[in-house]
Amino acid sequence: MKTKMKISKPISIIVMALLFLTGTAELIAQNKTAELKDFKLIIEKTDNGIKMRSEKGSAWIDLSFSLNNYRPQAVDEYGMTDLKKVSENKDENLADFLFTITKTENGIELKGIEGTAWTELKFSLADNKQQAIDQFGMTSLN
Repeated sequence: MKTKMKISKPISIIVMALLFLTGTAELIAQNKTAELKDFKLIIEKTDNGIKMRSEKGSAWIDLSFSLNNYRPQAVDEYGMTDLKKVSENKDENLADFLFTITKTENGIELKGIEGTAWTELKFSLADNKQQAIDQFGMTSLN
């Protein structure tokens, strides 16, 4: 009987710790989502780069840049940027986001750094086709 008691107590402690950690992770995720501001961008893969159009949340309307496959470009609410020189200006009327966009042979790879619920998005995108994204990930074009 004592052996059973010795085994069940550590198991109870582990179960309680897992429940606590799960609840804490959910609270952190909810807080991160609450801090996000709305933005919506339309991404188009072209023969020699990427075209982007902002529908809301940024200071820019259109961006177009040449980009070789697998070379990332950082983008924030003010446009193209360098990860080492991110703008310190914060405008309450704009979404505060930062991500890198990389053109691949078959599509697009995005890495969310700031202001996104996603950390990575990868999707197929043929040349001259479009995909919309927002702070939560891929979304409809409409």
